[in-house]
Amino acid sequence: MTLPAAAQPTPGRGGPIAAGIILLEEAQVPYSVTLPGRAVAYEEVDIRPRVDGTIRDIIYEAGRKVEKGDVLFRIEGDTFEVDVAAAEAEVARAKAAVTAAEATLSRYERLQGTGVTIEDVETARVAVLQNKAELSSSRAALKIAQLNLQRTEIQSPITGIAEVPNVSVGAVVTANQSDALTMVTRLDPIYIDVEESSKRLAEVRAMIEGGTLERGEDLDLSLTLENGAQYDQKGTLESPGTRVSTTTGTFEFRIRFDNPERRLLPGQFLRVKIELGTTRAVLVPQGATARAADGTLTAFVAVDDIAEQRELTEHGSYKNAWIVTDGISAGEALIVDGLTSMRDGASLKTVPVNISDTGVVTEQTADDSDEG
Repeated sequence: MTLPAAAQPTPGRGGPIAAGIILLEEAQVPYSVTLPGRAVAYEEVDIRPRVDGTIRDIIYEAGRKVEKGDVLFRIEGDTFEVDVAAAEAEVARAKAAVTAAEATLSRYERLQGTGVTIEDVETARVAVLQNKAELSSSRAALKIAQLNLQRTEIQSPITGIAEVPNVSVGAVVTANQSDALTMVTRLDPIYIDVEESSKRLAEVRAMIEGGTLERGEDLDLSLTLENGAQYDQKGTLESPGTRVSTTTGTFEFRIRFDNPERRLLPGQFLRVKIELGTTRAVLVPQGATARAADGTLTAFVAVDDIAEQRELTEHGSYKNAWIVTDGISAGEALIVDGLTSMRDGASLKTVPVNISDTGVVTEQTADDSDEG
């Protein structure tokens, strides 16, 4: 901008520097923190065979959604069908043996004392029990054979997206092998795991207890994507941290986001903004500040037409301004224009200006002065 003639610097070396100023005000602003996070699948499972055999069919289409219970692979089941038939025959034989033993016992009980001794009856009774035990054993063997036959159809235990198969038709597989046949991943919803330092947590608690931070009814959780775009879904705190890492001094907590369009994928690094409540603070336009290599945030204020550099303490940002809690006060004159040659202790020629939410500085009009 071009400052009015009255505010132009005095000709000659060492004259006052023209500076546009605004009077700072205190406001109730949202208090938020932004944390890095990593996307984690809501559910993820490796698919492995539970019986030995040869892959006969691959049913699913890689990259497509499969439902819980859908068949993904089929193993050749001829051998298992034979095992079931043999087990069924053994059950039938055991049933017949029980029937015969029970008939013998019944006859011996009727004839006891007429050529059949008590020992004969007891022997027949033991034979019934033994045959019943064999029947139970054969039924259990049949159940195992039936389960193994069912397991020749390898189903998805969850609803999700199935990856490319790691085997082809004709491959020989073994029960519970280390190499998975494929993986199924549920992407909607999805988790974002973030970490926060225990020091920051203590600071926030101190602010709440001291009354400088008014806690909101609910946490407002938003997400920034890798390309800087804002994600259109709000998050829900799923699991708060309960333990501080002894190596990093941080605690981890998990946030859940709906992911119907699968824009979020496991492994992505994202940023989560957590709005904790509101606090009274001075809003300092970011364009009027400078950040040193060590992270120190500074700004210039005009005190009796002298530039004074201040070190600011900020707790996040709101729109295009820093939320400053220390280093500058409401009512002070912040220098927002003419900063190119500004230095601590410089003599100033100040002029009130306006600064927009986007950081554009304009000359203050008479109407603006009347409103002020």
